[in-house]
Amino acid sequence: MSYEEAVKELENILEALEQGEISLDEAIKLFEKSVELSKTCFEKIKTTEGKVEIIKKELEQITIKPFTDIENN
Repeated sequence: MSYEEAVKELENILEALEQGEISLDEAIKLFEKSVELSKTCFEKIKTTEGKVEIIKKELEQITIKPFTDIENN
């Protein structure tokens, strides 16, 4: 499940809970599902943060030569 799909499902659950037209048992099931979806979102965010950090470190190692230096070689 993608991050966007999980967020959309969380929004749907929130809407259902806010309407208050569901049983207590169903509300508890939806709450449990929302906790799992929240974990999924958190894990995806952490993974993405890790990837961004790797990319930033790789970019820091790149040295850019001025254009004039390239022409003289």
